[in-house]
Amino acid sequence: MLAAVAVLSGLVLSAAPAHATTSPPQSAATVLPVVDMEATVLAAQIDPRRADSTQTPGAHDSVLAVEQALQARGFLAAQWVDGYFGTSTTSAYAAYQRSLGFSGLDANGLPGTTSLTSLGQGRYTLTHQIGPGAKLQRDGYTVNTRTQNMLTEAERLLGFHLTLDQGSYNPGGDPTSAGTHDGGGVVDINVDGMTSATRNNVALVLRQVGFAAWVRNPTQGNWPWHIHAVAINDTDLATQAQNQVGDYYLGFNGLANHGPDDGQRITIQTWEQYQRTH
Repeated sequence: MLAAVAVLSGLVLSAAPAHATTSPPQSAATVLPVVDMEATVLAAQIDPRRADSTQTPGAHDSVLAVEQALQARGFLAAQWVDGYFGTSTTSAYAAYQRSLGFSGLDANGLPGTTSLTSLGQGRYTLTHQIGPGAKLQRDGYTVNTRTQNMLTEAERLLGFHLTLDQGSYNPGGDPTSAGTHDGGGVVDINVDGMTSATRNNVALVLRQVGFAAWVRNPTQGNWPWHIHAVAINDTDLATQAQNQVGDYYLGFNGLANHGPDDGQRITIQTWEQYQRTH
């Protein structure tokens, strides 16, 4: 999650004695399960928002291995080890993150590379690792490298520059954002001078490169016209932004009214999936 790279390398597992376990003995013939980080992080955003226990396609085996590791360390009851990254698994994962010394948004239950790697020692191998990259400045706002790369590709497809109205890592900066910009991966795009058709096209292109993106208007809240974009699978997402990603996948608008998605529906993909096909 949001922890700086410099902090990650020196962490020592600080779980309470009840949680302390040793890695299971491994023989030369042991084949560990494989955890796909992309699929696991995606399930952690979608599954808690579901009204039922439908599992995120392609994530079952990875989530199950993570849950088994959480159970082995005493963080998750056996009844929740089922391949569904629901609220119980989220709470257990957050507890594990806290045991590593993380806090706040760094311990909100969304898996990051450091915690997934630590949890999997001797229990699974980790593939398709993802991360936000370093923070940088864009239009006077802070974003991470992954978000910047996504915006740059959207600009290439559109043929013009996108200007931000709000960036990421901005806790409490705009109360109307309801905490969605507290972590990484979330930006608001300025739409001044754009026609309705242009606004809609920008939102569509942002979706194509891996954002959950919506055109927002003043009738929906105390804000001007803008485009709200959340980078799917950004491991620095605040909880509220994770919820918006889950809602997007499930066909909702990402607002508190839980209304239907008012943007153009496409085949949803992450930034990494987009890169593999372009």
